Amino acid sequence: MSSKVGLETDLDVDQAPSEKQDLCVSVLVPAYNEQGNIEELTERVVSVLDSHYTNSELLFVDDGSADDTGEVLERLREKYGRVRVIRFWQNFGKANALSAGFDNVSGDVVVTMDADLQDDPKAIPDLVDELEEGYDLISGWRRDRQSPFFKRLSSKLYNGLTARLTGLELHDLNCGMKAYRREVLQKVDVYGGMHRYIPVMAYWAGFRVGEMVVPHHERKHGKSKYSTRRLVFGFFDLLSVTFLTKHSKAPLRLFGGLGTVFSAAGFSLGIYLLVLKYGFGQGIGNRPLLMLSMLLIITGLQVFSFGFLAEKLSAQDRIDPYYEER
Repeated sequence: MSSKVGLETDLDVDQAPSEKQDLCVSVLVPAYNEQGNIEELTERVVSVLDSHYTNSELLFVDDGSADDTGEVLERLREKYGRVRVIRFWQNFGKANALSAGFDNVSGDVVVTMDADLQDDPKAIPDLVDELEEGYDLISGWRRDRQSPFFKRLSSKLYNGLTARLTGLELHDLNCGMKAYRREVLQKVDVYGGMHRYIPVMAYWAGFRVGEMVVPHHERKHGKSKYSTRRLVFGFFDLLSVTFLTKHSKAPLRLFGGLGTVFSAAGFSLGIYLLVLKYGFGQGIGNRPLLMLSMLLIITGLQVFSFGFLAEKLSAQDRIDPYYEER
């Protein structure tokens, strides 16, 4: 369905190409309480865009920041003609910030990155160029990640579990630096915490997904938004995306199978109890196995019924496959 590539690059923004590309590139940056990083990030991104592209933009989505991020962005918008700003009046989360940005970018290619200066803008041209190798989405891989040990360990376990459940093997699924063709954003909806799983949903929609090694730096200013709460919610989101990608087309196969297992176990216990009663003359009325048998049969029928309902509803919510006329 798609393939994966790990690519090492020697990034040097000072070595500008002989001629600029006409490709329209949008850089999308969600920001929350990043007043100390925004100005330097803007200068570096604008420098890269000016060196490589004749048509580009930098779109910030201020996710209801409580510090002076909004004021800094307004000043930068007036200073740089290519800078645009969307501002939420309260914090709605990264997924909503990305979704708003995706709805408002104008580029044929969209590059996302975090606002904390840990993602290096020098990687933008290489991500875009990698799309030209036949990919629809390139996910960054922070191989030399500058983060605390627990954060790196939990990320490694999370990426391994995601690969096992979804079939898409990426080293760093949660890296904020990614490049997308516009067609991907038109097919994949982002909500809740699903921004982590855009590559998975794109992969199951038929897009070609790859990855590339990108530089990663230590945080200079502000505090990380990472928390154990996000880790727990991320696991629930993983279960959701696994169902949406692997079982949304035929949920009855999943729930029907579970229902059959429960019901079969209940019927087996019932037959065992009948043999005891009529074959050996033993009383079964007070046996806990009788209640367990009835419970398993009822549960199996309910799960099976739920599968029928999910099958009917999935026609509206399943991921639409991507295709193009040749």
